[in-house]
Amino acid sequence: MYARRNAALILIVLAAHRHRHEPGSYNKEAILGRRTTDFMINDPLKSPVRFFRGTALRSGRVGIFPGAFNPPTRAHLALARAAREQHELQQVTFMLPQAFPHKSYAGASFDERLALLEEALAGDPTMAIATSEGGLVIEFVRAFRVACGGEVEIHVLCGRDAAERIADWDYCDGPMFSEQLQEFHMLVASREGDYNVPPEYAGSVRLVKMPPGYDEHSSTAVREAMDTGRPWEHLVPENVVGQIRKLRLYEE
Repeated sequence: MYARRNAALILIVLAAHRHRHEPGSYNKEAILGRRTTDFMINDPLKSPVRFFRGTALRSGRVGIFPGAFNPPTRAHLALARAAREQHELQQVTFMLPQAFPHKSYAGASFDERLALLEEALAGDPTMAIATSEGGLVIEFVRAFRVACGGEVEIHVLCGRDAAERIADWDYCDGPMFSEQLQEFHMLVASREGDYNVPPEYAGSVRLVKMPPGYDEHSSTAVREAMDTGRPWEHLVPENVVGQIRKLRLYEE
């Protein structure tokens, strides 16, 4: 169970704030039972969400897109744009974790991934970048609620495979997934097939139809292609290609 928990958390974990963006250890004291007011009372920072690009909206529909982005790919951007357009989001925030629960940063550091995201999102004011303390989706949703206020409608973006893990997760003494959906909506992108939304989630889990041709686009595919000397540039945004080369990433 511990290994399964760590494997899924990599997709959705956000760890503690730091003045410098150096990866640290995952905050294992985070608990699912924390309510929104816990962030307001216990956290020393004025806001539990730190923005590196964009600012917290105070109204409207906002998307949270957590991921490792090692590196950000064309599929990441396609998902964010499709969700924004199909579900009328005013902003999509790429949530970059500063620490993982079971391994250190590899391939690219936090600062380097932040630089890659900055390049990928350049010129699009509807896309933001942020980090936050927390352990699971419900934790950073509640942190985002504090940062943005009660007037925003929060939507969590993910792919089909991640949605299945999140929905089927054993949350122990924390709120079950069905209870969590009272606090946010989930937008699930097709990835090698559409997500089959259980009837009980129909009002809160909605689909994002991806453009064709992105099933094979992934950060892992980029790194594997570079390792074997195969073409990889078509998998990432053009300006990210230049940044990867400039920083000499993924060369070992």
